[in-house]
Amino acid sequence: MRTELDPAGLDRTAVYRLLTSTVVPRPIAWVSTVSADGVDNLAPHSFFTISSVRPPIVQFTSVGRKDTLRNVEATGQFVINFAPESLFEEINETATDFPHQVSEFDAVGLGREASARVAAPRVADSPVALECELHSTLALGDCTVVFGRVVHIAVDDTVLDQGHPEVTLLRPLTRLGRDEWGTLGEVRDLRRIRYADWSASS
Repeated sequence: MRTELDPAGLDRTAVYRLLTSTVVPRPIAWVSTVSADGVDNLAPHSFFTISSVRPPIVQFTSVGRKDTLRNVEATGQFVINFAPESLFEEINETATDFPHQVSEFDAVGLGREASARVAAPRVADSPVALECELHSTLALGDCTVVFGRVVHIAVDDTVLDQGHPEVTLLRPLTRLGRDEWGTLGEVRDLRRIRYADWSASS
């Protein structure tokens, strides 16, 4: 037996809660930007994924018009900082609706690090930074999808294994439903089966 629901008959909050509780776990884009008047901003966005490899493009969604989106539109630049388990509380705190003139870096007490290609700073203690230039935006209802071309990648050597980022060293933090967050848990390794191998074994 299932509960059958028509999204058209539900209010926005109900749809949001259903989607964010079932599309899980969601990686977090911890996006740093700088406003046109020079105020650094930092906020987590859990609607986040890869859009393209060549060119390298990532995307995140701004639910509503927030400082992150305004800053990206004004400057055309942003940084996606990896959200590690070790910075759980700080990541949550940067979701606070601070006034536009307040920098989350300062309010939360996070160190900055200069980026190589963009004006927005990196989070100094985040192990990976994807420096991005705005590719395009797409308005969908009350949300805006932001596409950014990755122009520089910085990875802390401490999370590399033979030159490759290692997930048990990265310790990613994810968003679930309600006020729930997820950590890495068990990692299982299983290779994808090629059709040639599938056919040979049948």
